[in-house]
Amino acid sequence: MAVGARSGTEEPEEPAGRGETPQPAASSVHRSRSESQTEPPGSVPLDKPGTSGTSDTLGTAPGEEAGGRMKKAKKPRAFWKELPILIGIALLIALLIKTFLVQAFSIPSDSMQDTLQRGDRVLVDKLTPWFGSKPQRGEVVVFHDPGGWLNETPTPEPNPVQKVLSFIGLMPSAEEKDLIKRVIAVGGDTVECHGSGPVKVNGKALKEGSYVFPGATPCGDRAFGPIHVPKGRIWVMGDHRDDSLDSRYHQNLKGNGTVSENEVVGRAFTIAWPINRWATLPVPDTFDQPGINKAMAAAPAALGLAGALPIVMWRRRRLTAGRNPR
Repeated sequence: MAVGARSGTEEPEEPAGRGETPQPAASSVHRSRSESQTEPPGSVPLDKPGTSGTSDTLGTAPGEEAGGRMKKAKKPRAFWKELPILIGIALLIALLIKTFLVQAFSIPSDSMQDTLQRGDRVLVDKLTPWFGSKPQRGEVVVFHDPGGWLNETPTPEPNPVQKVLSFIGLMPSAEEKDLIKRVIAVGGDTVECHGSGPVKVNGKALKEGSYVFPGATPCGDRAFGPIHVPKGRIWVMGDHRDDSLDSRYHQNLKGNGTVSENEVVGRAFTIAWPINRWATLPVPDTFDQPGINKAMAAAPAALGLAGALPIVMWRRRRLTAGRNPR
């Protein structure tokens, strides 16, 4: 007797070979019935070929949605639509550079000849003052009108395009009243010039032949001094001493011709335009000569002496007291 597969209920086993069609195993019949009960009438089982059930949806081709609809590929944005965004970003970067890093200025006069010519474009460093950098002797600096220096100079009226370009730093401003001169003395210095010169800073004569306009005398036609420059202020002069209304000509104004460090925009460090005029603007060697900082160097020594004197006196008294007889 053969043993066949059985379900959970016992049924009599029919012998095979009597002209009857063999019945499927009970487990197979049970499975088929359970499947037929869960499928609605007229549906097709999911595991049969040729059906369009869930398995077909999961196998859709790229770019094709369920139901046969094609998914459109995203097209790149046209260049003319991106151009305003690019221009806006460029203008923002230019504005930030002008505000915090570097700004271009145009030379409107001959007061800084031969170092700078009328029409030159210089780049001014505006970054280092944010970190506490102060103007130094020999530097060429741009500064705002301290008050009354440019009253006699007419200001040209710029057109709207010039205003926009000046605002973002792509063109020098024509409305701002700024000047450009060379720093000769800083706070704490004593500066003077008599007769045909030379200019003296803290008693040291400056050798200005490398930057003063050829044929001009160091004092020009205006002798001055000695003048003590207050702390936080600078004494400035143009390189063309015969054609520069600098500190010498404004001693009757507030500050006695000196300029506040707060009015300084920054140091001009290079000539950027025209191309054939490109050059850096270094500090002349004469401002590095020994002894020019004598007054400032003596201050720490004097303070050290004043601090050491009480200690020496105290020690001397102790030694003297130890020698006295009791």
